[in-house]
Amino acid sequence: MVGTTKSHSDLSSKAEAQGWHDQRRLGRQALLRLWLLLGGMGSNLAAQSNDQPFPPHRIIGNLYYVGSEGLASYLITTSAGHILINSSFEETVPLIRASVEKLKFRFQDVKILLTSHAHSDHVAGNALVKRLTGARVLVMEGDENLVRNGGKGDFQYESVWEPCPVDQVLRDRQEVKLGDAVLVAHRTPGHTKGCTTWTLRVSEGEKLHQVVIIGSPNVNPGYKLVGNSKYPTISDDFASTFQILKSLPCDVFLGAHGDYYGMREKYARLQKGTSGNPFVDPQGYQQYVALKEKAFRDE
Repeated sequence: MVGTTKSHSDLSSKAEAQGWHDQRRLGRQALLRLWLLLGGMGSNLAAQSNDQPFPPHRIIGNLYYVGSEGLASYLITTSAGHILINSSFEETVPLIRASVEKLKFRFQDVKILLTSHAHSDHVAGNALVKRLTGARVLVMEGDENLVRNGGKGDFQYESVWEPCPVDQVLRDRQEVKLGDAVLVAHRTPGHTKGCTTWTLRVSEGEKLHQVVIIGSPNVNPGYKLVGNSKYPTISDDFASTFQILKSLPCDVFLGAHGDYYGMREKYARLQKGTSGNPFVDPQGYQQYVALKEKAFRDE
């Protein structure tokens, strides 16, 4: 009967696809087991199993939080479309989309997809976001091949996800522009080779605020800082990152995870209508960077 016989290539493609899904499932399970052993940090990277929605909200100006309780995603809105920072896990994408739409914006209007760093909890959803929106995917040099290859080649982890084309590889201090929004990509390596801290200026009322979205300054458990053949410059890169972070002017302190900057507590204050914007926290930024630098120096 016509159409009942599958070619060898069809069967091979199906087997290859199934193998990729099996590999991704095993990689997720391994990552989940690892991070559950790490206590508080585990609640972030285990998001595919127990992460919860978080109320989307305006942070300041045209900058909004659209992530989950554990994984931060940010929407910068413009008249020419929108910029999304962090797709999180593939399973998190519907949550992000719902948050964008709850804020009365169109998810399809996302034109540019950026990332904090190429770990699965921030980029595994990139391919799905690109399919849903057609957004251009921009990745800092050092992380581009991890995104393209779905996690393969990471110096520390073996988690895999759906590969995603990279439309542009960014360089340190390169500007990303859309409409009247201008973001600057600061390469702050160590956590990953292309870890990126984003800065932008946002106006509220008549005041201009400096926003810093930290990529990650964390030396994860298991990271080898000396004699790391897969990442020989890791220690020097972390040291350079802290110098960069300390040099950045900051009014509004944000990060790749909400717990970097006390998101839950600040959102609660926002809901209570306390005077002033709780996300304006230059002192909190300085304290966080100092705390993480000390942790690095103590390794």
